[in-house]
Amino acid sequence: MSYGFPRLARALPALAALTFAALIAPASAGLGGDEDSVHADTTRFRGQMLSTAMLQYTRHDIATGPDSAIHEYMSRTGKVFAVTWKGPLPPDLSQLFGSYFDSYRTAAIAQSHPGGHRQVHIVQPDLVVQSIGRLRAFMGKAYVPSLVPAGVDVAELQ
Repeated sequence: MSYGFPRLARALPALAALTFAALIAPASAGLGGDEDSVHADTTRFRGQMLSTAMLQYTRHDIATGPDSAIHEYMSRTGKVFAVTWKGPLPPDLSQLFGSYFDSYRTAAIAQSHPGGHRQVHIVQPDLVVQSIGRLRAFMGKAYVPSLVPAGVDVAELQ
């Protein structure tokens, strides 16, 4: 009886997504980007965007499917300081993380445990990522601490 195959089968989707994302060059959109990057993400994800002005930021909701959404949070200074996602498939994180993707990829690979939980929790001075995924249910949040406007509680971003 082999115990390795079930672990590999459970870890394979997460590893495949990470590997696929690692092959894609980081885009100049997403975290740290500006209004144009939000529109580029909307086009890239083939979504419909709805923007809602909040007191300290604007939330751009990108509907990418019936059960999928990406939210990009832009400060009043015009920079995307956080992104969140939820859906049956993980989004292209290289697109969402932009220039922060290499930092994410390095930390995620170091954290990878085949057969373990499909969750990532990265806390670095320039990037915080919290994500979890299982079959047809992926969700996460990423933000750049130095770009978060004063008074914004990132725990409330969904």
